[in-house]
This record gives sequence, C-alpha cells and structure tokens, in this order.
Amino acid sequence: MKKTLLLALAAAFAWTSASAEDINLWKKSTLNAIITKGELRVGMEPGYMPFEMKDKKGNIIGFDVDMAKDMAKKMGVKLKLVPTAWDGIIPALLTNKFDILMSGMTITQKRNLKVNFANPYISVGQTMLIPNKLADKIKSAADLDKPEYTIVTKLGVTGEIAARKMFKKAKIRTFETEADAAQEVLNGKADGFIYDKPYNAIFMAQKGKGKLTHLDKDLTFEPLGWAVRKGDPDFLNWLDNYLNQAKHDGTYAKIYGKWFESDTWLERVQ
Repeated sequence: MKKTLLLALAAAFAWTSASAEDINLWKKSTLNAIITKGELRVGMEPGYMPFEMKDKKGNIIGFDVDMAKDMAKKMGVKLKLVPTAWDGIIPALLTNKFDILMSGMTITQKRNLKVNFANPYISVGQTMLIPNKLADKIKSAADLDKPEYTIVTKLGVTGEIAARKMFKKAKIRTFETEADAAQEVLNGKADGFIYDKPYNAIFMAQKGKGKLTHLDKDLTFEPLGWAVRKGDPDFLNWLDNYLNQAKHDGTYAKIYGKWFESDTWLERVQ
C-alpha cells in the first residue's frame, strides 16, 4: 500500500514538473504565442518587387505576402503585415515588433549572428543594369570596374556588399531605395545599377525597354530566407516543415508562377 502511494506521488510530481516545463516552453515559443493570440505578425519592407510592394490602392502584395497568407491559414490565425524600413527591420524583429521577417532577405553569416533563418525558400543573384549607350563597350559587369564609371545600389543590402567587393576602382553610390538607385541609371547619372535579378528583370519590363541593357548573368549566389529570433527551435522546425510541404503539394509552385512566371500583376502597381 505504501509502495503504491509512493509511486502515485512520484507520478504526480513528475507530471507537475513536466507541466511546469511545458508552460515555460510555451512562454518562450513564438509559435505558441502566435496560436494563443490568433495572429501572425509579419515584418517586411514593401518596396522589393515582386516579393513585397504596394499596389495602386496602397495594399501590400507580392510573393512573400501570398506565402505569409498561406502560412497564417495553415496556422489557423489571422495575418497582420507590419511595414518596416529596411535599415531597422532586424532590430524591429529582435524587439518583438513582429513574429517573423519575410522580406526577400539574403541569408548572410553576418545577419545570422543576430537572427536565425529557416531553410532558403528561393535563390537570387545580383545582376547589372546599364544604359544602352554603354552596351557596345560593356560586355560584362566586370568591364565597369574603372574610375570613370559610377555604380549605384541600395544602402545596406547584399547589392552594396557585392558592389564594394567586386568593383574596387569604380565609384560606388548608395540610395535609400532600389527604385531611386535604378532611376539614376535611367536618368543618365550613373553607369550601372547592381541589384537582385528578379527586381532588375521587372524594372526592365516596366521602365527599361529601349533605354537600358540587362547584364543578366548572375554575379552572386544568394539564398533568401525567413528570419526569426534566436532561441526558438520549434518555430524554425514548423517553418521548415511548412516550406517542405508547400513545395510538394503545389502551393509553392502556384504562388511562384503567379509572381515570377507571369507579369499580369504589373498592371496593379503601375
């Protein structure tokens, strides 16, 4: 009888201890907090076509937005988009302004020191836009690495890293937005614009036809990933499993085709 009572007390104690541990894990888990609140908060800078941008009505649309919508649907929660300036987007994640960063961010070792990345969901490379007047003499991006040429890009992105690493002799200028930097080449105030290939291809279709030449050979290999705060393995696990499932059940292919294999969405943002 005493033995049975002792076993029962031990079992009760173990259950109590496990429950306390579960509660502690629940408090630390962003995923569980999302489920509890019934809302997924996604941080992004709406200026990177076709990943995230604003349409004519001011709504944020794009590839990352559709992925976020499906993600929230699979969680059974509402989606809240949190527009955030690029230079403060990682600090905003770290200070809990949102739950996950989905904004076409390249996975780099430097960024990985501050945040954790889920498995890459797409890869892009840096390419170059040049004015047509240079097309005869500039056959590759490397030909622009001369003191007489000016290369522009966006401040604080991998385009700037690539520009400063690959072009030691040319002048490098940076801008707050990719659109402003690309416009410099279009206006004849710069000789090359280095940025992600998808954006450059879209800029060519929108504004560059007959005016710019796209040197579309990838200069870099850049995997993009969704970023979360450190110390949250269950959220990373869910994201990796979600992405794997989405790539095998047709969800990813459908969203990818909408934004990368069709240009009908351009009418919504022009």
